[in-house]
Amino acid sequence: MAQTPEAKVKAKIKAILKEHGVYYAMPIGSGFGNAGVPDFLCCVDGSFLAIEAKANGGKMTALQLKNFREIHDAGGITIMVDEEGLERLSGYVKLLKKESGYE
Repeated sequence: MAQTPEAKVKAKIKAILKEHGVYYAMPIGSGFGNAGVPDFLCCVDGSFLAIEAKANGGKMTALQLKNFREIHDAGGITIMVDEEGLERLSGYVKLLKKESGYE
């Protein structure tokens, strides 16, 4: 079975997070309360990072944007990543680790 473009982005995000030793969880969206939750919930040396994966050209839904605002308002960090944003994610994780003093 061929991977969707978004599944390919998720696989690359997982590889980046593993490479940098980042804890992450991938909540399963369902009709029981997880709709709109970002694809990855991460802890980068004490910083909460939420990542939404999209194929190039993909847009976030209103519910996903609402969740991003709520995470931001609670002090977390949010980022949407597509094929073109993978390198940016890697650099961002490095920056978070450097700022924490753990890398």
